[in-house]
Amino acid sequence: MKARTSDRILKGPKRGPHRSFLKAVGFSHEDIMEKPLIGIANSHNDIFPGHAHLNRISQAVREGVFAAGGLPFEFHTIALCDGICMGHEGMRCPLPSRELIADSVELTQLAHAFDGLVLVTNCDKITPGMMMAAARLNAPAILISGGTMLSGFWRGNRIDDITIFEMMPKVERGEVSLAELHEIERAASPGVGCCPSIATANTMNCLAEALGLALPGNGAIPAVSAERIVLARETGKRIVALIQEDFRPDRIFTIKNLENAVAVDMAIGGSTNSVLHLMAMAYEAGIPVGLELFDRMSRTVPRLCNLRPNGPDFMEDLWRAGGIPAVMKELEAGNLIHLDTKTVAGGTLGELLQSVNRGDGEIIRPVLNPWDREGGIAVLYGNLAPEGAIVKQSAVARSRRFHRGPARVFGSEEDAVEAMLRRVVQEGEVIVIRYEGPKGGPGMREMLLATSTLVGIGLDRSVALVTDGRFSGATRGLAVGHVSPEAMEGGLIAVVRDGDIIEIDVEQRRLNLEVGPAEADKRFSIWQAPAPKVTRGYLARYGLLATSASTGAVLKARL
Repeated sequence: MKARTSDRILKGPKRGPHRSFLKAVGFSHEDIMEKPLIGIANSHNDIFPGHAHLNRISQAVREGVFAAGGLPFEFHTIALCDGICMGHEGMRCPLPSRELIADSVELTQLAHAFDGLVLVTNCDKITPGMMMAAARLNAPAILISGGTMLSGFWRGNRIDDITIFEMMPKVERGEVSLAELHEIERAASPGVGCCPSIATANTMNCLAEALGLALPGNGAIPAVSAERIVLARETGKRIVALIQEDFRPDRIFTIKNLENAVAVDMAIGGSTNSVLHLMAMAYEAGIPVGLELFDRMSRTVPRLCNLRPNGPDFMEDLWRAGGIPAVMKELEAGNLIHLDTKTVAGGTLGELLQSVNRGDGEIIRPVLNPWDREGGIAVLYGNLAPEGAIVKQSAVARSRRFHRGPARVFGSEEDAVEAMLRRVVQEGEVIVIRYEGPKGGPGMREMLLATSTLVGIGLDRSVALVTDGRFSGATRGLAVGHVSPEAMEGGLIAVVRDGDIIEIDVEQRRLNLEVGPAEADKRFSIWQAPAPKVTRGYLARYGLLATSASTGAVLKARL
């Protein structure tokens, strides 16, 4: 039998104590010496619906591993819910948790020498954190997500968590009663699974499939479907085969596979957070990827889906229309995807798609009749964002893709939301929220409460928002994030003043502050970076080590 990674903890007389510990948890000598050891990174917890059911997924993976002749060993990672973190101090935590998740999987694998890894995940930062670990470790690995939640139903309408966020200003103004709000709360999230829109969780689970790190169906099968359990069991079987084939993530983390993931991202109108996460994965894999890749592909790959919050369709609709395989089949018809790439399913993507039907023509439109001729994400540049900024153009009405107006500046999301509710913000203005970047936040908070408030007070069609923070995939409207360099690092956004004119041109990819270089230099001569908002603990360390959003907000390798 060829050498295994686990040999370093099992082979030879010096490894007697190691073998004893494995026997103590219930395995025989023959088991541990003859079968591959599979680490199952389970991110289950009881706190939120995206992960509350993952023990059942993990159990199905274990069954598949046993059936294929492997030995499963489960360990756990943390998992945070962006929805519960939203709108308060907790929102500083999700993006930094991505690095902790990657680190915890890395350390467990290095310490315990598994022959392969199954990554059981679902929500926003957990999936990319685990994918980063796979790229970093390059041990045989495969990912399985917990699947999407079904949409809710209230008074004849399909609803979700976005409905509640956008209703909050109406509750504040007394237009919606607390009794009605509680009704909606019960209806909006009908069960387990990640939020049913094409927000970050579903986006990343779809992109894991497009990248080739997950089996077909991973992105869109609902959490409550029996198909999800079948997929988990097949995932457990497949990891044993990947070890036998010595199939490692470096076969998947290639520029062609990454381009396939970006193509699918553009076609489904995915979350802007995908830019951060795909760049972080590329960094871990040693592949030089910049924002220019996303800009180039957004101009060439059309948007084929109109999923919530961009449109009326939910993830379960995408599943019924054929899921990500059907999306890739449409991209194949337009010569917009690499067919010679490898996947954990075995063979090439082209071979995989031979048995796949094209989309239904409406939920997944053909490339010659798309919802939009360009992809869902656009990269903007200009003096306000010389290193780039990101906008989810699929969530911006075409009539709103140009805006020029006076700035209304805030130092935090809370201050901006309070001003909106007090009707301080006026039509035509550009809200600027700064010191919310990777360093300034710290943690690059999502501004969903701000964008939802704009929708709730009816200003989303007349006011734009610009920030060095980021947005939830559930955001809609002219919201530009990831402004780089961020304010904390002395980007021009740090010296914007109330009344300054800002021009946003999505079609031309421009983001400019109409302030000349001399005036900007004068302002910087008296500018000082504020004191860090957090000075103790992990977030303080993260703020010191975090890099720009334009590089994926990864941590510096060296001080």
